[in-house]
Amino acid sequence: MMNISKKDKNYQEAIEANIAVHSAMVEKYNFVEPHFRPESVARVEHIIQSIVAQHKVRKVVDLGCGTGFMINILKKYVEEIIGVDITQPMLDKVEKTGTAKISLINEDTGSVQLENNYYDMATAYSFLDHLYDMSPTFLNTYRFLRQGGIFYADLSPNAYFWDQIKQLDSTKTYDPIILREIKAINQKSQEIEQQFGIEKGLFVKAEFQKHIKGGLREEDIKQQLLDVGFQKVDFLYHWYLGQAQLINDNSIDKNQRLEYASIMSDYLIKGLPITRHVFKYVGFIAIK
Repeated sequence: MMNISKKDKNYQEAIEANIAVHSAMVEKYNFVEPHFRPESVARVEHIIQSIVAQHKVRKVVDLGCGTGFMINILKKYVEEIIGVDITQPMLDKVEKTGTAKISLINEDTGSVQLENNYYDMATAYSFLDHLYDMSPTFLNTYRFLRQGGIFYADLSPNAYFWDQIKQLDSTKTYDPIILREIKAINQKSQEIEQQFGIEKGLFVKAEFQKHIKGGLREEDIKQQLLDVGFQKVDFLYHWYLGQAQLINDNSIDKNQRLEYASIMSDYLIKGLPITRHVFKYVGFIAIK
């Protein structure tokens, strides 16, 4: 399966598009991507702390590591990290300070050769939607994880949310929290082209699962993970509609608005699966 996909024209085009797009964005990447904001870092760090506390995690592979968002968190808690990314200029930005042993590999996550049944955890943050075909990466991850190993992925576009936004009539008047999402879908590629000089079609190819497939769907992802051998898959939903506006509402004390946003998120999560269409992002924790 991996060899077929590697030779597939669309698979290769997605890789080449990602190299071009992220090479162009690399200098500003850490400043324009919202997951580098303190509240986002704190959320992910809390998840990592929980996983490390429950499992014996010492050796980790960070898939699609980019400039090191996950590595910067992981290195506080584990002994060894291998970061894998297809774009060398992104890898050049990774900060390797700290006590953890950090190695970087410029390779495709679907074919990178790592020791079988060796690593305690794999992470993939804001990455899976950049793949044309996720199956080779899922299979490869299963291969190099030890029995009982953890695969944590997060911040991928939620197809259920995208389905709802796409059904709206863009000519009608909606609240700004809705208009913001319609704009994000219809004008994101134009904004990227203006900001970074990246051709719109190239950007779409670099986020194939988002812009072509329409996001990640829980049922599909779960089946793919089970098919390669993972035994259990739990899903995480994150960043509900209007959360950004609440957090940035200057008419409310900052600590209070953060508390309100957290309470709202907790209640919506309790409403899953009924409420999953209001969350922009999906992730999962899978166990081998």
